[in-house]
Amino acid sequence: MDKRNLAQELAGNSYPGRGIVIGKSADGKYAVTAYFIMGRSSNSRNRVFVEEGEGIRTQAFDPSKLEDPSLIIYAPVRVLGNKTIVTNGDQTDTIYELMDKQQTFEQALRTREFEPDAPNYTPRISGIMHLENGGYNYAMSILKSADGDPDSCHRFTFAYQNPKAGEGHFIHTYMGDGNPLPSFEGEPKKVEIEGDIDSFGQMLWENLNEENKVSLFVRYIEIATGKYETRIYNKNQ
Repeated sequence: MDKRNLAQELAGNSYPGRGIVIGKSADGKYAVTAYFIMGRSSNSRNRVFVEEGEGIRTQAFDPSKLEDPSLIIYAPVRVLGNKTIVTNGDQTDTIYELMDKQQTFEQALRTREFEPDAPNYTPRISGIMHLENGGYNYAMSILKSADGDPDSCHRFTFAYQNPKAGEGHFIHTYMGDGNPLPSFEGEPKKVEIEGDIDSFGQMLWENLNEENKVSLFVRYIEIATGKYETRIYNKNQ
């Protein structure tokens, strides 16, 4: 698989929806992740990321304008020991709670499926990063309907052991804009991971569609120590 330029991937898609990037920094020192949300409706756009414990959650920017919170208010990032969970919905909590009971990432996600937002049936995308004894691996998952048929759920998990420096994988919910929105297809895209946390975060934020972007979270975790830095970008200020 060819390594893609992440800036070009984002700039070339006006509506990738929600997206997760996981990989390793070019110097090999950091486990890297990013999560972004976009929105077409006023309800989806009325959000910000706020820190909560070691993770983040979405929050209404203007609570008086919040309509249906069911699929837009959740904790995208939670930390369970040496594991960092990143998802596009409340399956973050499912993964956290079931892995805390010694189930695996895949087992936890078998209790969930795509979102019930007909006719889009938005895929649930999830990632998990595992740091231990100076080593690092990660996995990504997508749960999607069978070409828009809600009676069938397709489940895919992709695991990456000892990832290469300067490489990562990018998975997002939609192939582009449309009605209904076309679900992501194929395996996560191999992408370049370049720069420090600020230059990487700025690159992502600048290349997300200006009209549709809502919020971005970026985290660099030092593989040797587990210490991390976080950046949050919110369009609503």
